Amino acid sequence: MNNGYQILEIKDIVFNTETIKTFIFNWKMEGEEITKPGQFMMVWNFNGEGDEKPMSLSKIDLDNEEIGITVKNVGKFTNNLHSLKIGDELGIRGPYGNNFNLNGDNILAIGGGVGMAPLKSFVEHVKSKNKNVDVVIASITQCELLFEEDFKKIGVDVFTSTDDGTCGYKGFATHRTIDLLKSRTYDMAVVCGPEIMMKGILNILEDNGIPGQYSMERYMKCAVGICGQCCVDNTGWRVCIEGPIFSSEEIKQITEFGNYHRDGSGIKRE
Repeated sequence: MNNGYQILEIKDIVFNTETIKTFIFNWKMEGEEITKPGQFMMVWNFNGEGDEKPMSLSKIDLDNEEIGITVKNVGKFTNNLHSLKIGDELGIRGPYGNNFNLNGDNILAIGGGVGMAPLKSFVEHVKSKNKNVDVVIASITQCELLFEEDFKKIGVDVFTSTDDGTCGYKGFATHRTIDLLKSRTYDMAVVCGPEIMMKGILNILEDNGIPGQYSMERYMKCAVGICGQCCVDNTGWRVCIEGPIFSSEEIKQITEFGNYHRDGSGIKRE
């Protein structure tokens, strides 16, 4: 783990959707700086307001020593990121947190919206191990589906669902997963997306006896376990250290999961 910043030049920018971009950087892969699917980086945009945010790793290319973060434009910080160009620089520190663990031969990945970001690097890792992996991609509408073509290019079966029915199954990720499990079985699942979605997926996977791993997001400041900003209720677990990946058994112990979170001042938000 590298606690110091590296000032990295943006090597490439992929325009995934109208609101989502992936930023590619060179990253020297050695020692504890070798990144793993599910981990995150702290990103400092000194070109903007000087703020810092955690970003999941959507691309981990060990051979070419590249990493990528996928960012949806949802506010001031991300809007500033989206204004950057190839050749601009960002401050990057990490990697932080734990990672997804591959258990079994038949894997299901379920993502909603930009929650597909950490799942992309894991799906690519699974394929590199010659395991079978299916992917459920959910979004509000077709133009917001993320990484569908990337997955198909590496031979992954993709099952889409959109709220408005413009692509694939009309409904939510929960509906698509229920339908998929009527004909397929899996050794494990990885899940990332809105927490209310993940809570619904947890119940579905539990009913089908499928262990899951869930990527949680919380407000972070230090990312090294000191400030306690990202602690989750009664467990004392810090998302930046004990997470962001939690197993089914762990996630069931977090009473705030799918119910509320806390903002930067510690106030509960539904």
